[in-house]
Amino acid sequence: MTAFDPAAFLPDDLLETIRSRAAGVDRDNVFPVDDLADLTAAGYLGILVPAELGGAGLSLAEAAVLQQRLATAAPATALAINMHLVWTGVAKVMGERGIDTLRFVQEGAVAGEVFAFGISEAGNDLVLFGSDTVAEPQPDGSYTFTGRKIFTSLGPVWTQLGLHGLDTTSPDAPQLVYAFVPRTDAVITRDDWDTVGMRGTQSRTTELHGAHAPAGRVVRRVAPGPNPDPIVFGIFSVFELLLAAVYTGVARRALDVAVETARARTSKKTGAPYSHDPDIRWRVAEMALAYDALPPQIEALAHDVDAGTDHGGLWFAKLSGVKHRAVTTAKQVVDEAMLVGGGSSYFSGHELGRLYRDVLAGLFHPSDPESAHATVASAWLGSVG
Repeated sequence: MTAFDPAAFLPDDLLETIRSRAAGVDRDNVFPVDDLADLTAAGYLGILVPAELGGAGLSLAEAAVLQQRLATAAPATALAINMHLVWTGVAKVMGERGIDTLRFVQEGAVAGEVFAFGISEAGNDLVLFGSDTVAEPQPDGSYTFTGRKIFTSLGPVWTQLGLHGLDTTSPDAPQLVYAFVPRTDAVITRDDWDTVGMRGTQSRTTELHGAHAPAGRVVRRVAPGPNPDPIVFGIFSVFELLLAAVYTGVARRALDVAVETARARTSKKTGAPYSHDPDIRWRVAEMALAYDALPPQIEALAHDVDAGTDHGGLWFAKLSGVKHRAVTTAKQVVDEAMLVGGGSSYFSGHELGRLYRDVLAGLFHPSDPESAHATVASAWLGSVG
């Protein structure tokens, strides 16, 4: 068996090219179109697609390693690409469980289609378990969707939007409907992404005005509420693990920059490099101790998803937990890196200043801290009421 080589899929020169663009993308608040073009040309959109369909056939664990690597160069690019990879990952998870309804996603990814993730809605803390978007069934088995999605990464460039909505009129209603709609006049992408960090994701608001999903792109109907259905598990597992990977990559880059800075700065007081200062050494050690725990956790859980391991009622707690720990640890590491970097890191143009802003976004992705704690508490203590 050939050892997995991340550089074979993200070569060093491509990574440095992407890194060189990141500051400008953040400053100008634009989508990294050149990054997407280069990654598409490198076959990155198909890394989770089986080799027999033209993809790289990587495992989820291997994709998580690549996303960590990409995030060290450009966190916003990695986070945006994550949302496309979520759908190809869900297709992989479902396909390995004998459900082939997302094969068109795999084939589309290889052909250059860009799939966006249209689940989040303002004020909807049910997330996957409910929707305020109206899913209206049509006589031919298709659906139209009317509603408003927020945080739609890849806003200016996606070609297919995977989304959910609530069908309240069918005989078996209510049913959550998962489907894919193309970019048409029935879909309006607002140019409203002006955030503190992760600016390159361009995760804009999406308005749906009767957006049509053909019958062949209606992939699942499930009852609202907590549900172990394969599409719910697939979305939750791939989403949480790849998010954890991106923020772990941010932590790694902050650690690397802190080390470089400590070695490059010289104390006027002692004449020695800051890397000799005991307080700086303690901070860097704290950062490394915290970071080192993350990649093995992500790898272990991703391997379990790949292998079909059964964690039963603890699966959602484990997945939300690893995402929560990755985000909070990454924030801790970046905080320490800022102190190692000194006052210059406080400027918005400094890489650590950008990482400081980027890492904040992690707190707002599902599962947020409140949801993660509620999920874990329910897994261990049972539900309330």
